[in-house]
Amino acid sequence: MRSILNSRYLYGRLNEMIQSLVNWSGWEHKGVRIVALILAAAFYWLSISIPMDLMLQTLFSAAIFSCAMYLRRYTGTLISLVMVMFSISATSRYVFWRIAYTINTESTTDLIFALMLVGAEIYAWIVLLLGYLQTAWPLKRKPVILPEDTSTWPTVDLFIPSYNEDLAVVKPTVLAALGIDWPRDKLNIVILDDGRRPEFAAFAEEVGVQCFTRSDNNHAKAGNINAALKRTTGEYVAIFDCDHMPTRSFLQYTMGWFLVDPKLAMIQTPHHFLSPDPFERNLNTFRNVPNEGELFYGLIQDGNDLWNATFFCGSCAVLRRKPLEEIGGIAVETVTEDAHTALKMQRRGYNTAYLSIPQAAGLATESLSAHVGQRIRWARGMAQIFRLDNPLLGKGLSFGQRLCYSNAMLHFFYGFPRMVFLLAPLSYLFFEVHIINATALSIAAYSLPHLLHANITNSRIQGAHRHSFWAEVYEATLAWYIFRPTLVALFNPKLGKFNVTAKGGLVEKEHFDWVISKPYLVMLGLNILGLFVGVGRALWWNTYELDTVLLNILWTIYNLVILGATLAVATETKQVRRSHRVRATLDAILRLPTGHSLVCKTEDFSMGGMSFHVPADFAIAQETEILVSLFSSTGESYFPARVVFIKPGLVSVQFLPLDLAQQRELVACTIGRADVWLSWSDERDVDHPLNGFREIAMHSVRGFARFGAGLWQRVQENRGLWNRQH
Repeated sequence: MRSILNSRYLYGRLNEMIQSLVNWSGWEHKGVRIVALILAAAFYWLSISIPMDLMLQTLFSAAIFSCAMYLRRYTGTLISLVMVMFSISATSRYVFWRIAYTINTESTTDLIFALMLVGAEIYAWIVLLLGYLQTAWPLKRKPVILPEDTSTWPTVDLFIPSYNEDLAVVKPTVLAALGIDWPRDKLNIVILDDGRRPEFAAFAEEVGVQCFTRSDNNHAKAGNINAALKRTTGEYVAIFDCDHMPTRSFLQYTMGWFLVDPKLAMIQTPHHFLSPDPFERNLNTFRNVPNEGELFYGLIQDGNDLWNATFFCGSCAVLRRKPLEEIGGIAVETVTEDAHTALKMQRRGYNTAYLSIPQAAGLATESLSAHVGQRIRWARGMAQIFRLDNPLLGKGLSFGQRLCYSNAMLHFFYGFPRMVFLLAPLSYLFFEVHIINATALSIAAYSLPHLLHANITNSRIQGAHRHSFWAEVYEATLAWYIFRPTLVALFNPKLGKFNVTAKGGLVEKEHFDWVISKPYLVMLGLNILGLFVGVGRALWWNTYELDTVLLNILWTIYNLVILGATLAVATETKQVRRSHRVRATLDAILRLPTGHSLVCKTEDFSMGGMSFHVPADFAIAQETEILVSLFSSTGESYFPARVVFIKPGLVSVQFLPLDLAQQRELVACTIGRADVWLSWSDERDVDHPLNGFREIAMHSVRGFARFGAGLWQRVQENRGLWNRQH
C-alpha cells in the first residue's frame, strides 16, 4: 500500500514539474526556444547513434520499455507524449542501426534485397513519425451555439449529388435533409442528378426540393457540384453523398464556427456508416472492432484540426461559398477532388475545422471488390495531388499543414512496403540472402524495442479507434491493388478516371472471391512454400545458423497469420437486406388491436421494420397488425405494422406500406434524431495489443477454413463440369 502511495506521489510531483516546465514564461523568448531545440536534437542524435554492445543495448532497451509500461497506467496527454518520445527514439535507433551496420555491400544480390527492406522500413519510420505528429494531441473541438435570432442565420444550399444510385438509396437522404432544423426559407435542398432520370425529378417535385441536371458528366462529382454552384446563391454549401443521411441537428452543430471565424472555409464531420463494410461483414466484427475508416474520422482528423489541416472528405461537410468560388469551385485536376479542394483553400490562407460528432450516417461498400475500387481511386488521387500540387512545395501552408497533408498522401504509398514485409523472409528461406547482415540476437535486441514501443504507444493513442495488428490486415488486403495506381500516378498523374463507388447493392450468396484474392493467394503460396523450406533448413541444410533460420520462420508464420485473415475477408458473406438494421435503443409504444398499449424499447430499426424488447410473457400472434408509436422533436408519430416474428422478450414487425409523409416521419424518428449515432461505440472495448493479435489469429484460422471449403467446392464444380462434358 505504501509503495502505491509513493508511486502516486512521485507521479504527481513529476506531473507538476512537467506542467511547470510547459507553462514557464521563458519559452516566450526566441533564443530560449532555439537553445532548447538544439539541445533536444543533440540528445536525440545521441540516443539513436551511440554504439552499445549486445548486452548494454538489451539492458538499455529493457529499462526504457519498463518505464513506458509503468507510465502507460496513467492518463493524460503529457504521459502520451513521453511514450511517443520513447517510441520515436527506439524506432530511430533501430533505423540508424539498420542503415549504419547491417547492409552487406559485398554481395550485389544481398545489397539489392537489403535496400528494398531498408527502404520499406524507412517509409514506415517516416509514416510513424508523422502519425504521431497528427494524433498525439487531438483538438477535440466543440460546437459553437448559434444566435437565438434565427433571422441572422445564413442561407445554405444543400447538395445531394447522384449518378447511378437507385431512388430507394437517395430518398431517405432527401427526407432526412428536409427534417434539418433550419429556417425553411434559408435552406435550399437540391438533388444533383447526373443520371438525368425522370423519376428523380418527379420525386423532387413531390417533396418540394429542386433537382438539377446537366447535359454532360464532365469531371464527375466535382463537375456536378460546380455546375450547381453557378445556379445557386446560398452563402454556404452543405454537401452529402446520396446515401449519407443527415440528422436534424447537422447545421446547428456546424454553422456556429463560421460565425465566429470569418476565415473558416470548411467544416467537416465524420463519415459514419450504419451498415458494415466488407471487413466487418465478412469477419463478423461490425460494431465490435473499429472499422478501417474509424481511425481517420475518430482521431486523425481531430489531430489535423490542431494544425489547421482538416481535409474535406466530399460529404457531411459545409463550405463557405466565397473561398470555394475563389479557387474555381471543387478541384477537378485529381480524382480525390475533396482533399485537393481543402488544400487549395488553405493555400489561400483560409481555415478548416473538424467536429468529431457523427451528424449523418451512410452506407458502406457492400463487396470487397467495390471497397478495393474505392480505395484505388483514393490512392490514385492522393498520388496525383502529391505529384501535381505537392504540399511540401509552394506557398500558403504552415509547417504543420505541410506535414499533415504529406502524411495523408504518403499513407497511400504503403502498397510496395507492405508487400516487401510480407515477402522479405523468403529471400533467405529460398535463396539464403542475408538481407539483415547481423545475428538473430542483435536483430531482436534492436527491432523488438521498436516494435513493442510502437505497439503500446499506438494502442494508447489509437486504442478507441483501431485495434492492434488490424492495420496489417487492411494494408495486406489492399497492398497489391493500390501499389499499381500510385506508381502510375507518380509518373503520369493524368492517367485514370473517376469511378463511382456503388452503394445499396446485394450479395446474393456466400462465396469466395477468387478474382480479388489472387494477389493474396500468390503471397500465401509463397509463404507456405517458404515455411516448408525453412523447416528443411532448420533440420538439415542450415543448422550452423539455426537462429537466423528460426527468425525467418517466425516472420513467415506471422505473415501467414495476416494473409489468412485476408482470405477470411475475401469470403463474401450473404447480404440480402436492402434496408439495413441499426441496433439502437429508442422509446416506443405498441398499440394493439385490443385497445391496449405496451410501452417498450427498440432493439433495432430499419426503414422496413423494427424489433422491440417486451416482457418475457408478452404474447401476440404473428401477422397481427398493430400501430407503432415513435417520437421525434415534433412529437409522436404512428406507423402501421405487421408482427413477423416473436420469441420470449422480443417482437419484430414489418411496416405496412407507408405514404411519403409517413416515410418522412419515420426518418425523423430514427436516422434523423440528433442523438441516434452518439453512443454507437459505447459498448465496445478499447484496444489491448495481445487481444488484437488474438482477434487476427482467430480470423486467420477461419480464413484458411473458408478458403479450404471454397477450394473444395470449386474442385467439385469443375469435376461436375468435366463429367458433363465427357
